[in-house]
Amino acid sequence: MAEFAKGLEGVIAAESRICKIDGEQGRLYYMGYSITDLVEHCTFEEVTYLLLYGELPTREQLAVFSAKMRNARELKQPVINMIKDFPKKAHPMELLQSVISYLSSYVEHKIHHGPHCNCRDTLHQLAEMATVVATYQRVQEGKEYLPPRKDLSHGANFLYMLRGEEPDPVEGEIMDKALILHAEHSFNASTFTARVVASTMSTCYCSISAAVGALFGSLHGGANEKVMDMVDEIGTPQAARDWVNKALDEKKKVMGMGHRVYRAKDPRAIVIEGYLEELSEMKNDRNACEILKEVESAFRERMEEKGKPIYPNVDFFSGAVYRMLGIPTRLFTPVFAIARAPGWLSHILEQRVDNRIYRPKAAYVGSDHRPLVPIEER
Repeated sequence: MAEFAKGLEGVIAAESRICKIDGEQGRLYYMGYSITDLVEHCTFEEVTYLLLYGELPTREQLAVFSAKMRNARELKQPVINMIKDFPKKAHPMELLQSVISYLSSYVEHKIHHGPHCNCRDTLHQLAEMATVVATYQRVQEGKEYLPPRKDLSHGANFLYMLRGEEPDPVEGEIMDKALILHAEHSFNASTFTARVVASTMSTCYCSISAAVGALFGSLHGGANEKVMDMVDEIGTPQAARDWVNKALDEKKKVMGMGHRVYRAKDPRAIVIEGYLEELSEMKNDRNACEILKEVESAFRERMEEKGKPIYPNVDFFSGAVYRMLGIPTRLFTPVFAIARAPGWLSHILEQRVDNRIYRPKAAYVGSDHRPLVPIEER
C-alpha cells in the first residue's frame, strides 16, 4: 500500500514553475520574482500577465493586454439580471461561484484537444469577477448597475464601481497592490481544487468555479473577517494585551496568527501592514492599526516564552485595510477570489501542459463482506 498522508499533507503531487514559498525565511516569489519587488514596481494587470505567460510584459505587450482585460470588465445584461435575481440572503461567494459557470455561456469558445479553455485569450473570468462583486453590493444597497471604467487600474476600478465615485489615487493604488499580494500562493486548497478539475479536461470555468467553492470553506477563506471581529471585540488598543493573554490562557485561537508554511512573518503581512499605516494616517483613524500592533506584540511575547515561531499572516492586516477602503466585511472573501483568479488560471494552464488526471487512493477501513439480510427479516 502507498504511504498514507491524511489530507495529502506533505505529498508532492505535481511540479510547478509558478510560485515558490520560503517558509523559513518568510519569502514569496511569483515566477521567480520577489513579491516585494512586484508590489513595488508592478500593477495587478502586469502580475496577471506574468502569471498567465510566465514573463513580465514589455510596455507594448502590457498596453495590449491591459486593453483586452479592461474591455472584458463589462457584464452582459443576462448576468446583471442573474445578480439582481439571486436570493438576497445568499452569500456573495455562492453568487460568485454560480456566475462563473454562467459566464461560460456568453464566451465564444475555441476547442483545444477537448473542452474549451481560452480564458487566457478572453480574460472574462479574471476581469468580470470584480464587476460581479461590486454589482452584487450595489444591488444589496438598492443601487443600479454601474458600468466599469477603462481608464482605471483593476483595483481603482473595483473601488469606483463599489462606491460610485472615483477613489483617491492612493486608495486605488493600495487596492491594486493588495490584489497582487493575494494573486498566488502555490498548492493551497482552492488552487489544488482548480487543478484537480482541470486534470479531468473540464473547462477553465468549471475549474475556477470549483476553486471559488473551496475558498468559501471556513478553513480556507474568511480569516480576515474573523480578525476584524476580534478588533471590534477588543475595542481599544489599551484593551488588546489583556484580551490576548486571556484568549491564550483559555486556549483560544488568535485569528490572523500563524501559517501552515511560514515560520517567519508572512512577507505579504509586512507589505500590507505598511498600507494600513498609510491609510490610518491618511484618514486620521489609527484605532484598528494600534489594536493590531498591540495584539501582535502581546502575542509574540507569549510565543517567544514558548519558543514558537508563530507570526502574523496576510489576513491579520488585510481586513483592516479593506475596511478603510470602504469594503464591507461580507466582501472580504470575494475580494480574495478576485485577486486569486489569475493564480488559479495560471495553475489550470500549467496543469494542461503535461496533464495527468488526479486519482489518489483511499485506505479502506470499512467492514469486510457482510451477508445481506432480506428486508422482510431485518
